Amino acid sequence: MKQQDLVVSVDCSTTGVKCVIWDSAGQLVGDGRSTLDLSIPSIGYGEQDPRQWWSAMCIAVTEAVRNLDTQRIAAICVTHQRESFACLDDFGEPIRPAMLWLDARATEEVESAGTQRVHDVTGKPPNTTPAFYKLLWLQKHEPETLRQTRHVVDVHGYLVHKMTDQWRTSVASADPLGLVNLNTADYDDELVAQVGLHRNQLSTLFPPGTVLGELRASAGSALGLPAGLRVVAGAGDGQAAGLGAGIIEPGRAYLNLGTGLVAGTYSDIYAPNSAYRALTGPIAGTFTFESFIGAGTYVINWFIDTFVQQSPDAAGSTESIEQRLEREAVQVAPGSGGLLVVPYWNGALTPYWDHNARGIILGLTGIHSRAHIYRAVLEGLAYELRLCFDRVELGLSDPITVVVAMGGGSQSALWCQILADVLRRPIVISGQQESTCLGAGMLAAAGAGLYPSVRAACSAMTSLGERFDPNEELSQTYDRFYTVYQEIYPSVRPVFTALKNAMT
Repeated sequence: MKQQDLVVSVDCSTTGVKCVIWDSAGQLVGDGRSTLDLSIPSIGYGEQDPRQWWSAMCIAVTEAVRNLDTQRIAAICVTHQRESFACLDDFGEPIRPAMLWLDARATEEVESAGTQRVHDVTGKPPNTTPAFYKLLWLQKHEPETLRQTRHVVDVHGYLVHKMTDQWRTSVASADPLGLVNLNTADYDDELVAQVGLHRNQLSTLFPPGTVLGELRASAGSALGLPAGLRVVAGAGDGQAAGLGAGIIEPGRAYLNLGTGLVAGTYSDIYAPNSAYRALTGPIAGTFTFESFIGAGTYVINWFIDTFVQQSPDAAGSTESIEQRLEREAVQVAPGSGGLLVVPYWNGALTPYWDHNARGIILGLTGIHSRAHIYRAVLEGLAYELRLCFDRVELGLSDPITVVVAMGGGSQSALWCQILADVLRRPIVISGQQESTCLGAGMLAAAGAGLYPSVRAACSAMTSLGERFDPNEELSQTYDRFYTVYQEIYPSVRPVFTALKNAMT
């Protein structure tokens, strides 16, 4: 019998499905991708056909294993977009399109049902992201949908059923729906009843890293994998990314520098706080405290699209636009000549939770060039992260001493150094940019018995890259500007409401 030393990880995100095959040392040996359609039928809505989750997964996995000996594969594990859910009938078919995490239609339900108890039980400050509020919206606006619903599933639960024919999911996958009591790691009967459901309509919960079942023959044929393969409980994409970055002990945080900025810290203790959202961790019995800035590289791309791409000097250069801007911004002194950017282009999430908030560029004068503005954007995102970290540490037993960065933004040496100087913490680049898939791979490796525990799998499969240490002199400069930065949003918050009213 051949040695089974490979694992399959699948990341079913909002816009596509990615599959990565890992060896037991955490090295990528195969990958595949497929896109997903995103439907926005009305402003603030976000929907998807859940059947595409499976069809896209089949394409991605088949591509990833095409040139591999599949008999070497020991297990498969799924990570995924969180909070998104589907309502299914008795045959497992969707009754309506899945409602995604970004769907913000349930604003009235948040205002009426976002109580202190809901926050204390679930760890989720009131906002439109959790499925709890969208299920309340369905109760009011589509009662027939819930009457016909036999199963409500998260993305992980849907794909596990497709693979095993079992209605099972990971607690670290279902938790973001907002129906799980983080004190018990089980569904909260009061919240389940409040949305008009019963326990038998929800997938059975298992700890991440647990074997949920075996791959049935027809599913294996569709995926290009052998029947009987172990299917292991995964975790939401944020928790999986933290695991893939090696965040398995206090004092460490991960930072995904993507379209939005997601930062997560490890905790052994559950402590709800409005400064972050608390989640079940990727290791059973642990928790992830997560900060989220809705506009990260989104603001950078907005700046480039709006002000730079049509610039007369954009043509004929061998440099990319980002490289040219970074070269220019390096010449600007820290503080950007008194220019401060508050990056609320997509509203304010942690720690303020204000969907009326808007982006601010403060301090413009005639001396400021595009390089000043570009650097101020990078610094503003760093200030906002420091604000989030300062609040998150209030719920932690140990301060954050090192930050592991990943995502497209981590390729900018300038930004990484700014982050280190502003946060006053070392920034270490993750050795594997596919950290989310790697986290799922670690869970698969532990579930398959390649390692005795998830922690052991993480220790063996994690690698780190370049390190950026804070410069004390520059940190002192940024401290002065950060003091001013903290005053901006509280000072103008009432203006955002007045602006909204003026636009209606």
